[in-house]
Amino acid sequence: MQQFISDHLDSDLNKLLLQKSPVEGYSMPFIVEQIKGRKISARKYPFLRDYPQYLFPSSLSLEQSSSEATARYKARNLFGETFADLTAGMGIDAYFLSLNFQRIFLVEQNAELCAILRHNFKVLEREVEVVKGDLNSFLSTVKKPLDFIYLDPARRDQNKRKVFLLEDLSPNLLLLEQQLVDKAHRILVKLSPMIDLKYLVATLHYVRSIEVVAVRNEVKEILVHLSKEEEKETVPVTAVNLESTEPDFTFDLKDLSVGSAVYSPVRNYLYIPNNAVLKTGAFHGIALKFGLYKLHPNTHLYTSDEPIEGFPGRRLQVEQVPAKTLKKGERYQIISRNHPLSPEQIKKKYKVGDGGHSYLIFTQDVSGKIVLKSL
Repeated sequence: MQQFISDHLDSDLNKLLLQKSPVEGYSMPFIVEQIKGRKISARKYPFLRDYPQYLFPSSLSLEQSSSEATARYKARNLFGETFADLTAGMGIDAYFLSLNFQRIFLVEQNAELCAILRHNFKVLEREVEVVKGDLNSFLSTVKKPLDFIYLDPARRDQNKRKVFLLEDLSPNLLLLEQQLVDKAHRILVKLSPMIDLKYLVATLHYVRSIEVVAVRNEVKEILVHLSKEEEKETVPVTAVNLESTEPDFTFDLKDLSVGSAVYSPVRNYLYIPNNAVLKTGAFHGIALKFGLYKLHPNTHLYTSDEPIEGFPGRRLQVEQVPAKTLKKGERYQIISRNHPLSPEQIKKKYKVGDGGHSYLIFTQDVSGKIVLKSL
């Protein structure tokens, strides 16, 4: 079967589904799922290249599973004796987290996923206890608090539509929170990047910190740390952009309502926060932290006379140019922020193309609509 998968990575999968399975005991739909998984894993879980016997679950499990980059990030500072993943699914997060713990429980309701988990963790040479059943049943057996619990609630309803509110997740985090903090010293919950951070803190009772995790500037997940043993007056929020050289940005959530940025027309340098920072909502905090001016109340771009180091995003030296001076056929990396024209409309109207080393930014500062070009 492994040879067949390797030989058909570029084949038409719909046509393969019409063929008879070449491997006794395995259906063609199952083999096609393995081909899909192998193709996805090449970019999402490159470490699995070293484990050709690894089996992939259904496409939905692949969709919600963490990437290798985010799984490694989650595991970096978590250590202890006992660890339970209450929604094990494909088990990517569980694998990297398991490297830091002695006794590991993987809880999963789906019988097929349980069988795949048992197989895969043998392939990965990690000793775990796969528990088939409901997480509430498992938690009822926990007499001594675990060191750590991980939870990745399903974010689709019965009609497979995406949901974001805590009460709509499966399991319902609002109903489960007290039980979680009673059963473990630390809990980490992975949530959708669409969820609002203020809503989280207002709705949950034991939030100790929040991390907004992006990979190459695409926000992938919100991580919420819960505990009843580490009470804090504030909730630190950290924005992280993995697979980049950009530094992390940390602030206290309460500071979002304290202080306001100073507005200014564009100066010599322009700063573009990464998307993890933008997701935190710290539009004024980032300006105050780095001593920057904000271009406009609704433009989340920043400026300074002199270059500022350590900014979590891009810094460009820019000049303001009249739009009419743009030359037909020139190529730019085009950005539109708080401007009526989209990048596609800009390309069409001014006959410019994508690419090149210079940035072309259509935006708005306190003086009105402007066009900036990087130097």
